[in-house]
Amino acid sequence: MSVTPSHTVESLRGWLAACVASHLDKPADAVATDAPLTSYGLDSVYVLAIASELEDEFDVSLDPTIMWDNPTIDALSAALVDELAKA
Repeated sequence: MSVTPSHTVESLRGWLAACVASHLDKPADAVATDAPLTSYGLDSVYVLAIASELEDEFDVSLDPTIMWDNPTIDALSAALVDELAKA
């Protein structure tokens, strides 16, 4: 899989915000992309669920530590652009 215009930091940020918001039962615009995911009370089970959804959505295998190494949606979006470019 190669990075396409749809795989930008901005598009991934939007997708991740919507994904996190769905787990929180909130609208996507209520999720701050620069806040650590743990600040929303997301525990390891939710974080692994989000990682699984990422793998399914983008057909990529991710190291589970990517979520811990990039604790905000902003950081994770940038890391995912790199991961998708490698895939």
